[in-house]
Amino acid sequence: MTHGFDITSRLENGRGRTGVITTPHGQIQTPAFIPVGTKGTVKSVLPESVRDLGAQAILSNAYHLYLQPGTEIIDSAGGLGAFMNWPLPTFTDSGGFQVLSLGVGFKKVLSMDSTNTVESDVIAPGKDRLAHVDDEGVTFKSHLDGSRHRFSAEVSMQVQHAIGADIMFAFDECTTLMNTREYQMIAMRRTLEWAQRCIDEHRRLTLEHSSKPYQMLFGVVQGANYEDLRRKAAKEIGELDFDGFGIGGALDKETLGTIIGWVVDELPENKPRHLLGIGEPLDLFEGAENGADTFDCVAPTRNARNSALLTAEGRFNVSNAFSRGNSNPIDTACDCYTCLNFSQGYLHHAFKANELIFPTLASIHNLRFTVRLVDQIREHMNAGTYREFKEEWVARFLTGRYAKKI
Repeated sequence: MTHGFDITSRLENGRGRTGVITTPHGQIQTPAFIPVGTKGTVKSVLPESVRDLGAQAILSNAYHLYLQPGTEIIDSAGGLGAFMNWPLPTFTDSGGFQVLSLGVGFKKVLSMDSTNTVESDVIAPGKDRLAHVDDEGVTFKSHLDGSRHRFSAEVSMQVQHAIGADIMFAFDECTTLMNTREYQMIAMRRTLEWAQRCIDEHRRLTLEHSSKPYQMLFGVVQGANYEDLRRKAAKEIGELDFDGFGIGGALDKETLGTIIGWVVDELPENKPRHLLGIGEPLDLFEGAENGADTFDCVAPTRNARNSALLTAEGRFNVSNAFSRGNSNPIDTACDCYTCLNFSQGYLHHAFKANELIFPTLASIHNLRFTVRLVDQIREHMNAGTYREFKEEWVARFLTGRYAKKI
């Protein structure tokens, strides 16, 4: 079998489970954290280093790769994995989030504002709208050079087939928490219609390129913070012929586990679920125990570049004065290359001196910490000791010596 999903154990008194996703480029033991290599590179870290720290797959972005270097170049190189020298499984998201976030000037989800009633109201101050959505697709301007482009369900599938990732996502209209309930419903309808069009185009392209490895297609569930919309979207998307599912869109961190639970309850049990854009430690616990199988997020590397480092005893900024001259590693419990070879004092110096080695070393640590945490979650689920592990780990993370130093 070149692709599929098998459940290997279930969390007692919870929706969580462990499993194995099989792809043409290898298996993914789940739950698993998938580092983000947006443009075909995990920022400042060699592919070999990403593999050595335990990552089982990488997720890249169809929007960015479409604009630069272009899908023809990636296709002619033998696909994303060959292009970036990554032999393990690869994911691509559809680009829907980037079309929205870059198109309206937002970089992250904002709070719900009930005064926003139409799409055109949701625009960041001082920004021009670069993306316009209609039932057929999205017309947008490149954030690189202002050139005009058009994405539809069919184009997204064509782009992702050319990129050649093992797992790809259907094109969806990604909303924010600023959109009203009425607009969330409009976006859900569009996303459902686009989902079927993605499936149809995916089938056509799979037949057309039958000599290439099969690419799994995941449908995306929207619905923001509304239980009825999330359940409706999950049920409708779950009834379509997808290989797995992404839980996406606007998510309120305060009720993250509850929202995931609504979605999981409506999705088929025998297919994998990917939680899009989630990677903070406490959120990973919420996702895994409520039934998410894989996660991706830029947070570990983005935070690292800004000097924010993760430890078993909380987070801290290595740029702060207490790290100056400190001979201890970032985390005495960590087995990453950085912690085994460099002190906080050295990292403090490298950051202050603006040396290029800093984002590499900091990113290696944060990535290893995050990948290892989800590995531990999986191991304890398999062993039947997850609840005890979570209680002890979270308590230490929230009350440790670094808990308030960020």
